[in-house]
Amino acid sequence: MLNAVGIDISKGKSTVTVLRPAGETVRKPFNVVHSVKGLSELVSFVGSLDGETRVVMETTGHYHEPVLKAFLDAGIFVSAVNPSLIKRHDSDENPLRKVKSDPADARKIAKYTLDKWEHLRQHSAMDTTRTQLKTLNTQFHFFMQQKVSLKNNLISLLDLTYPGANNLFDSPVRTDGSEKWIDYVHSFWHADCVRKIGLKTFTERYRNFCKHHGYNFQPDKPEELFNASKELVAVVPKDPIYKQLILSNIEQLDTVSRQIEEFRRKMNELASTLPEYDIVMSMYGVGPTYGPQLMAEIGDISRFDHRSAITAFAGVDPGVNQSGTVNYESNRASKHGAPRLRKTLFQIMTTLLQLAPADDPVYLFMMKKKSEGKPYQVYMTAGANKFLRIYYGKVKECLASQSTAAE
Repeated sequence: MLNAVGIDISKGKSTVTVLRPAGETVRKPFNVVHSVKGLSELVSFVGSLDGETRVVMETTGHYHEPVLKAFLDAGIFVSAVNPSLIKRHDSDENPLRKVKSDPADARKIAKYTLDKWEHLRQHSAMDTTRTQLKTLNTQFHFFMQQKVSLKNNLISLLDLTYPGANNLFDSPVRTDGSEKWIDYVHSFWHADCVRKIGLKTFTERYRNFCKHHGYNFQPDKPEELFNASKELVAVVPKDPIYKQLILSNIEQLDTVSRQIEEFRRKMNELASTLPEYDIVMSMYGVGPTYGPQLMAEIGDISRFDHRSAITAFAGVDPGVNQSGTVNYESNRASKHGAPRLRKTLFQIMTTLLQLAPADDPVYLFMMKKKSEGKPYQVYMTAGANKFLRIYYGKVKECLASQSTAAE
C-alpha cells in the first residue's frame, strides 16, 4: 500500500493531502501551521499511515525547511523537489487545466509523488550542506550590496575632504577584506592631513602607517601623495564632524568586509565537501569565489533532467518570439530564473575575456559570436549558456561515476 503525501508550502503554514494509486484519497487537503505542535501532529499522522509512505514538498525559499526537518528527525522518507519539475509534470498531464490553489497544488504534488515513486530521492545530509551553502551565498550577496553602498558613501564624503583618495593606490583587496586606500583615509581623512604638515613629517607618518598595516613602503610614494594633495580642492574644512562621519563609515565598511571574507572562506570550506567540487574548480574562470557561488545557486544537478532545464533556470536561454508558424529567436536572454546565478555566470565570462585562454571552448565560442558582429550582451549570454551546458555534463558524469563506484 503506497501513501503519497503532497505538501504545498506557504509562509507559516502548509496544505497537505494524501493520495494512493488509482486516485484514492486517504485524506482531503488540510492546513498545518508551522509550529512545534502543528508539525508534531502532522508527523504523527503521517507516521501512523499503513503501508509505505513518501512525503514530497517543493523547495520554496526557506519556508519548507521547518517541515523538511520535522520529517527528517522522525526518520520518514521525505524529498524536496524543484517546483519547475512538478509544474512541468502537471502541464504534461493536464495541458488545458490550469487550477491554482493550495489544495489543488497539494494534490498535484501528491500525484507527482505517485507517478515518480521509484525515482524520488530521499533528502540527505548532502542536501543539508547544499542548503547551508545557498543560505551563505544569499548572505554573501546581501553583505556585498552593503559594502558597495558603504564604499559609495565613503567616496561621496571624501569628495568633500580628500577628492580622488580612492584612486591613490592600486593594491588588491587583502584576504581579510581590507584595502589600502580605505586604511589610508582612516589616517589621512582630509587633504590638509597631508599638505599642512610638510613633506618630512608626512613621510614619517606615512612610513609608520605602512608599518602598522603591513604595507610595503615605497620611498617615492610620500612625495607623490604630498604633491598631489597640494592641488586638491577640499570643499569643507578639516572639521571634527566630517572626521567622525568618515571614520564611522570606515568602521562599518571594515566590519562588513571582514564578514564577507568569512562568508567566502566558509562557503569554500562547505563546497569542498561536495562531490563535484574538484570538477567545478577545474573549469576555466572559476575560482574559490565563483565556484562555491555556482554550486550554491545550481544545487543538486540531478534536479535538472536535461541541459536546457538548467540554462532556463539561470535565464540564459535565448528568448523566442512566436507569431503564427514563424519563430523569431531573440537576441536577448529570457532573464527568467535565478538572478544571482546569472550574475555569477557573467562574472565568470568577464574573467574568461580577461584571461583569454586559447584552448577553452567557452572563450572560443564567445569570440566566434563576437567576430560575427553579435552585441556584447548576446555573446556573453551565449558563453554563459555554453558554460552551463558543459558544467551540467561534467558534474552529471562525476556524480554518476561516484554513484557507480559506491555500488
